Parts: sequence; C-alpha cells; structure tokens
Amino acid sequence: MDIAIFGKALAETHEGYLKQLINKLDDLGVKLIFYEPYYRKIERLITSPRRMDFFNKHSDLTGKADFLFSIGGDGTLLDTITFIRDSGIPILGINLGRLGYLSSISQDETMLAIDRLFEGKYQLDKRTLLKVNTKDNLFGDFNYALNDLVITRKDSNHLVVTHVYIDDMFLNSYWADGLIVATPTGSTAYSLSSGGPILTPGSENFVITPIAAHNLTIRPIVISDKSRIRIRVEGRDKNFLASLDSRTKIIGAENELFVNKEEFNVNLVQIVEKTFFSTIRDKLNWGLDIRN
Repeated sequence: MDIAIFGKALAETHEGYLKQLINKLDDLGVKLIFYEPYYRKIERLITSPRRMDFFNKHSDLTGKADFLFSIGGDGTLLDTITFIRDSGIPILGINLGRLGYLSSISQDETMLAIDRLFEGKYQLDKRTLLKVNTKDNLFGDFNYALNDLVITRKDSNHLVVTHVYIDDMFLNSYWADGLIVATPTGSTAYSLSSGGPILTPGSENFVITPIAAHNLTIRPIVISDKSRIRIRVEGRDKNFLASLDSRTKIIGAENELFVNKEEFNVNLVQIVEKTFFSTIRDKLNWGLDIRN
C-alpha cells in the first residue's frame, strides 16, 4: 500500500505522536510519499522509512498513492484538495487542531483507524464540490471548492450588494457584509456560524447564506445542487473579495460569478466507528446534559 502524508505545521507537542505514526506505517510495509516541505520539518524526528518518496504537486500523486493522510486540522485537509483534484485518492483526516469536522480522526483514534484501513473496514464518503466560473477565468484551472464560495467587502465598512439568480430566475438582492454559497460539507463551517443550516453530505443541496444581512427578514435558503447560480456584485467600493476554501481573489464591481456543482467528488475515508452524525454530536456537544 502507498500512502501520501500531507501536513503544514509542526508543534512540539505532536513530535512523539508523529514518530509513532510513521513507525506504525513503516512496520506495516507501507510506502510513504511525503509532501516534501512537510518532510523537511519532521525529518529530524524519524528514522527514514524503508520505502519513501516525495510529492510537491498534484501530478506527483496521480496514480501513485492509494490514500492520503492529512495531518493537521480542517484547513490542512482543505489544502490537500489542491493535490488530490480529480484523482479520486481517498483522504483520511487526522485532527491535530481544535475542532476538526473534516479531520475527524483524533490522535487517540489514529492507530485504530489505520487498523480499520488495512482490514477494509471503512467507507468512502463522497463529498460534493462547487465550481465557480467567471468571464476572466478568475480562479484559473483550480476553480472549485469543497467548503464554500465566500464574497466579502475588501477595504471598507460599506455593505456588499449581491444580486443572486437561480437557473436565470431572480432570487434576491442581499445587502450584507457578504454572501456564502456552501456545499453540504461547508454547511458546518462559515455558513453555520452565520446562521445557516447543517446539510447532510449526501443531501444534493447547496445553501446560500448572507453574512450579517442588513434586512432582518432575510434568511438562508437551501437549493438543489443541480441548479445554476449566477451572482452579480456591486456596492460603493470598486473591489471585493471572492474566496474558494480560503483561496482569495479580488473581483471588481459588476463582476458576475457562475456557480454550479463540479463533475467529480472528493472521497473522505470514514471508519466504521465514525459517522457524520456522531461527529457533529461530538463537535457540537449535541445532547450534552448534566442528567446524562
């Protein structure tokens, strides 16, 4: 089995854990394919594995890795999408951060997760991506997101006005600090903190959530992910910010963004002991009661 290892930061408190993880995989005869900048941060901690390689871009992984381990938090896992792209390589998210919706495997659960992987006791959770097109090809060939598209103001406190159309039918003009278009995966991220609903991963929906809307009657709306969304931005400012999973570009006033579902999915590894519902119960403390 060939497993890619991706991470960004290294904290002293995680050094012993990383040694244990790498040794476990090496003992199992795994070929480890390290993200090279991350390996340079951790190489002093580990004895070089018997089978090892490196990757720096997505073409280094395509057809060469059976799984990718994302070691960090949800932001780290989102960054792996730039390397996975449409290759279909399943991602196992190991949480060394704080909350960890996507990177749902804790340090204490890592060894169990590896055992389940080798036993074949896991499922692939297929997650929808959204795609954004603009006339000037703003995001280039990496114009998709696992979480969300976020439009916000850039340099001032002026409201952003976003005119939204669904399948060429006018939905609404939002006067707000910004607007979020989220996938089911992104529904537990910025959209949730802005008052949006939680969508289950297989619900085949997007949610449109205003950020601090000036009109209090405005509420988030859930639409089919088969819909085509068109967004036109205006306001007192000349420039605004558009972000795809935190990859941010500047857009001009009157710019139009066209949003729809991406043709391919991202595969997240889900071990049998973990489900989407158990994760949100744990992370959101659902049902927490002193009587239980």
